[in-house]
Amino acid sequence: MIDIKITTKDNINELMSSRLEMLKVVNDLPEDYKYSEEIINESRDYFLNGDHLTVLAMDDDVVIGCASMSFIRIMPTFEHPTGKRAHLMNVYTKSKYRRKGIARKMVELLIEKTWEKGATEISLDATTLGRPLYEKMGFTNSTECMVLTKG
Repeated sequence: MIDIKITTKDNINELMSSRLEMLKVVNDLPEDYKYSEEIINESRDYFLNGDHLTVLAMDDDVVIGCASMSFIRIMPTFEHPTGKRAHLMNVYTKSKYRRKGIARKMVELLIEKTWEKGATEISLDATTLGRPLYEKMGFTNSTECMVLTKG
């Protein structure tokens, strides 16, 4: 049976292994890819100290999926009077477990907890593979945002 659970700091090893596996798959990296110390250390620090909720999907004791919601607080606006927003990321399910509703269940749990925390908006960056799921769940394209990336 598949169990979906909200993680704690006690799950750091599972969180790190699922994050690094997801990055390899999504970025089409070789199995023996070596991550920089910066990515490893910053990811670990974020899981231990960042403002987030992360869930793991487990098949017995094996991690088969993960998803995270990062929380952002901005100055309140009329559209977002709490100033609390969230960004969904790191949604991943191992290939043999896909198309079984696991990602949807993980995201639904995170959305429920996010609304309970007072957030008024959830954003995400969707892969081509994930886009149909998010559209079915009510996510829409936004034209509100511009981005500047440090070059």
